[in-house]
Amino acid sequence: MDIYLIFQIIIVSIAATSTMTLFSYAVSLKFREIYKEPVLLTYLMHNFNINLSKSSKNILSWLIHYGIGVAFVSIYHYFWAHNILELTFLHGLLLGVASGITGIISWMILFKISRYQPSIDYKGYYIQLFIAHVIFALTATAVYAISLTVALLTNNYFAPK
Repeated sequence: MDIYLIFQIIIVSIAATSTMTLFSYAVSLKFREIYKEPVLLTYLMHNFNINLSKSSKNILSWLIHYGIGVAFVSIYHYFWAHNILELTFLHGLLLGVASGITGIISWMILFKISRYQPSIDYKGYYIQLFIAHVIFALTATAVYAISLTVALLTNNYFAPK
């Protein structure tokens, strides 16, 4: 794995996770609910009795949130690089659906094992979470495609002649 690939995955992850998070925050604001994944992760850490300051838990929640984004994009990269899926919006949508289902199941498990039951509209949260993951995957697909184009152009431009 070369340094360019690491940067590519990180940049794509930051773009996709940020877009997803902005959507979650917008839906939270619109419906006056706590659908913000980093905030819910902070509450979960409190329920798991993780001995950190509130600000450390908050920072760790954001790092976990973006780290999960890196994991998803790494999986997407594997599918694209090994021609398991094409780099198209249709396959991006498919990845979003799979990621959305994975995200919903993961949050259900986290709420269950932590015994943390936030006072939120769960149906609304899971619908929002599903759509957020579709947005994540479509953003990742677009930014990944752009990054490949940039790589091809720069390699062609800077290649020895």
